[in-house]
Amino acid sequence: MTSSSNQNVYNVSKLNNEIKRLLEGNFGRVWLSGEISNFVAASSGHWYFTLKDHKSQIKCAMFRGRNRSVSFLPKNGQQILVKANISVYEPRGDYQLLIDIMDVAGDGLLQQQFEQLKCQLAAEGLFASEHKKALPSSPKTIGVVTSPTGAAVRDIISVLQRRNPTVNIIIYPTLVQGAQASNDIINAINIANQRNEVDLLIVGRGGGSLEDLWCFNDEALARTIFNSQLPIISAVGHEIDITISDFVADYRAPTPSAAAEIAVDTTEELRHRLHYCQQHLTSSINAILAQRQLKLQQLQQRLVSQDPKYRLQQQAQYLDEMTTRLTRAMTLRLNNQRYKMGQLSQRLLAKNPQGALNQSVERSKQLELRLHQAIKSMLKTKQASLHATLRELNSVSPLATLERGYSITVDEHNQVISDLKGLKPQQKIISRLAQGTITSVIERVDAICNK
Repeated sequence: MTSSSNQNVYNVSKLNNEIKRLLEGNFGRVWLSGEISNFVAASSGHWYFTLKDHKSQIKCAMFRGRNRSVSFLPKNGQQILVKANISVYEPRGDYQLLIDIMDVAGDGLLQQQFEQLKCQLAAEGLFASEHKKALPSSPKTIGVVTSPTGAAVRDIISVLQRRNPTVNIIIYPTLVQGAQASNDIINAINIANQRNEVDLLIVGRGGGSLEDLWCFNDEALARTIFNSQLPIISAVGHEIDITISDFVADYRAPTPSAAAEIAVDTTEELRHRLHYCQQHLTSSINAILAQRQLKLQQLQQRLVSQDPKYRLQQQAQYLDEMTTRLTRAMTLRLNNQRYKMGQLSQRLLAKNPQGALNQSVERSKQLELRLHQAIKSMLKTKQASLHATLRELNSVSPLATLERGYSITVDEHNQVISDLKGLKPQQKIISRLAQGTITSVIERVDAICNK
């Protein structure tokens, strides 16, 4: 056997441990049902048994700390529902269930499903009180969603007719037990909402087992009741029976008869309520009349106090008083203004500008005379300087040279010709004299040889 193959060899303990880790890691907790056999309650308080169905079986263990919460003593042949972890008992290599929760199958399973749906809908807010619709105080027409042949519908009709014979009753017949019952109830509630012919609905049936009442724990029915525009009273079973419909309905009645009593008042109660409303209305009217009478008296007093003659006398007296006050104020103000004007006149005379104006005119004349003299002196100086500059400029001007009989010769490009270089026969040249110019054509160019 090679060394590499030796590395893949497991011992039994290691293999059982690996299998245990795989089972516990992949499955986690599971729910399953089955029949108890070989049940043993050990002296340590732990329970050991086999859970089986018609084809297979599996060993189970429920330790003392867990089985204390079980409300019954298991026995062989009993159908149960358990929640357990899959594990391996390594010393023997047996895989088994370690049970956390145990309940009797049937009602126990249904109760588990009931609690799960209850928690889910509660978390969504379907049971919240702010979503509950108020029941009408005096409904004229009441709808009943139930079996048309059951005792519940007879009880409801009897109580309604006894309490208030004027109330109309509309029956929406449905199944109230079995797999199809929840859909029947949903359709009846939807029809009642579409027709909108009743003021409220009573949905329910008489008592029964948990399985009998199970259609009222349907999620779709709960959402239909929640979305109903009509107020709904849930009346399922007896007082000890609780269903999901009870939680989501606008009002829960312990029995169908109690639902009918809640839905309507008796004629005597209506009479008492009418009498109370009459008394309340009379009291309100008397209070309003008293308030209006007091208001009328106040208005009459105001009318007397605001009589036109009285008001004119008041206004005439007030006008005289204001005239006197105005005259005094105007006289006082006029005296103050006269006093201020006298002071301002004195200040104005003290600061008369005529003297300063005369001095400014005299000084202006002197400055004008000095300015004319300065200008004449400056002109003479500038003229003398100009004449000197002209004489100096004329002494170096080419025009002065021309005046002495000289001339300046240029080519057709107005370039001064200072020697014969570049001149050609038939070329035009221009000679500028002191008075006028002469245009010539070169016939021959003779160079002068310097000795």
